[in-house]
Amino acid sequence: MVWTLTMVVNIVFICAVIINFANCDDTPPPIWQTLSLFNPVENFISANTPAEESSDFEEFYDFIIIGAGSGGSVLANRLTENTNWTVLLLEAGTNENFISDIPLMAAFQASTQYNWGYKNEPQPGACLGSKDQRCNAIRGKALGGTSVVNFLIYTRGNPGDYDSWANLGNPGWSYNEILPYFIKSEDCSGCKNIDTDYHGFQGTLKIENPRLKSPLLKKFLRAGQELGYDITDPNGHQHIGFSEAQATMNRGRRCSAAKAFLGPEIRQRPNLQISTRTRVVKILFDDQKRTTGVEIIKNRQKFIIKTRREVILSAGAFNSPQLLMLSGIGPRPHLKTLGIPPIQDLKVGYNLQDHISFSHLLFLVNESITVSDTLVQNPRHVLNYLLNGDGPYSIPGGALGIGFLQSGFNHFGRDYPDLELVLGAGGLNGDTMGTLRRLLRLPEETYRKVYSPVVNIPGFSIATVMLRPKSIGRVMLKDKNPLHWPAIHGNYFYESEDLDVLIEGIKKAIKLVNSEAFKDVGARLHDIPLPACQHLAFASDNYWRCALRHLATSLGHPVGTCKMGPDTDPDAVVDFRLRVKGVTGLRVVDASIMPHIVAGHTNSVVMMIGEKAADLIKEDWTYY
Repeated sequence: MVWTLTMVVNIVFICAVIINFANCDDTPPPIWQTLSLFNPVENFISANTPAEESSDFEEFYDFIIIGAGSGGSVLANRLTENTNWTVLLLEAGTNENFISDIPLMAAFQASTQYNWGYKNEPQPGACLGSKDQRCNAIRGKALGGTSVVNFLIYTRGNPGDYDSWANLGNPGWSYNEILPYFIKSEDCSGCKNIDTDYHGFQGTLKIENPRLKSPLLKKFLRAGQELGYDITDPNGHQHIGFSEAQATMNRGRRCSAAKAFLGPEIRQRPNLQISTRTRVVKILFDDQKRTTGVEIIKNRQKFIIKTRREVILSAGAFNSPQLLMLSGIGPRPHLKTLGIPPIQDLKVGYNLQDHISFSHLLFLVNESITVSDTLVQNPRHVLNYLLNGDGPYSIPGGALGIGFLQSGFNHFGRDYPDLELVLGAGGLNGDTMGTLRRLLRLPEETYRKVYSPVVNIPGFSIATVMLRPKSIGRVMLKDKNPLHWPAIHGNYFYESEDLDVLIEGIKKAIKLVNSEAFKDVGARLHDIPLPACQHLAFASDNYWRCALRHLATSLGHPVGTCKMGPDTDPDAVVDFRLRVKGVTGLRVVDASIMPHIVAGHTNSVVMMIGEKAADLIKEDWTYY
């Protein structure tokens, strides 16, 4: 079916050229940017090449930001508001393009140059049914970072998350103190049924609901009410409940962090320089443990770039600890084993937490109310999307609605969820092009046995997400070559209670679909068992436990590997002002600083961290 994907891409590309399609800043993408998706990934030179000075860069910058993702994009915008400061933003990837902006094609981005391509190391109790028994660890490699490849869902977590951060010894991070930063960034003018006191309408990050009016969403919300839940704003005063999804979109098109914070007027600031296709391989220090600059690879050459004030690491929960350890900041025994001279002994790479999701619950129906690869090949839907921003292509990663629930294992508080249900407009049986199963690393044999028999029957999915895992992983170096992948040890289901929480979530999803709301379309659970679990009674706890160990995977929300905490916390890497402990002139501003993962999707949280960090930096340098 490769020809079908090519046909769709060709239609979309031709229309994109002739139609002025809306950006976050209402600027159409250039043709060369659309073509850039198909460029080969840049090959970098050996790490042993001597570094030199470059005429493409200034001799010094006040701030060097590593990573133009959700945190780095915000920082570059806010710090260059001070016209006396010069800022260099370094990004290993390149610009977005029109294809990456189509919300429904989020899963496709995992197969492009916009994904680093990381995979978890094999582990004994998880990802057993994935190809090579390794789950994908999706991370964005572009201006905009993971906000270019994620599924666009905008949730902030729970107020208790941030109050907990503050109670752990991080002043300034309570919910009441960080809420203004969420509000500052966003423009929720395209949102419906929201608690307006909790939202902003003047920011540059556009938020809206899915633009497809699907009867599935109405049934999902009504089913939630049947089970006793309220219809809520997931970012409002009440967290637990069901709602229509909110997504980082503008008129049906992805609004990434780069679009929101690095628009044309920002990029034209004379005190901001952005360098793409630039790989940072080391952070440099003097004898006093003062950060002096960075060593980079660009255009197959090595260069040294210097800073007057700070280097700010915004490379994400995998790349930030990797770069710190390569530079001598990390656990001393690990660094010495690899022959890296330790500069500061810190628990870098520990405390890895992630949301684990089970995306294999398929529900079949008797009516054509779902979305499939076959459906979206209809040129009518392509043209409708391009002309109006409507239709199935505007669904954020295929997600229509969400429900935040509590399991029986929840001990976090009355309005604190530990489970999320995500309503998908389609299911794996409609994935005839294979983009979703490639994302999930689902073997073709499994797909053929389980989903191919019902490929022509309309179906939808409900993904079950565990929001507060007990299992903790770690990021390590494989060696001291900066161009090699880090070793990502997710340790999923190391704590068996995580399995129990997800099993309860699966049961809640099935109960939801068995409600009166779905009866008129004959909704029923697809019951062909997974081959690896067919020896167990289908839908029993043991069956789901087997299915989870084989096919549950990361939702792409890794956090915690450069933990924020007070000096009394032996596991902390940065302080509450995000400064790396034991050295000067170095901060971390990304998901890795979270002490624990939030009960929600993490993209908006990283933008909030970027907003707050910018104010912290401005405060720290006010008198210099």
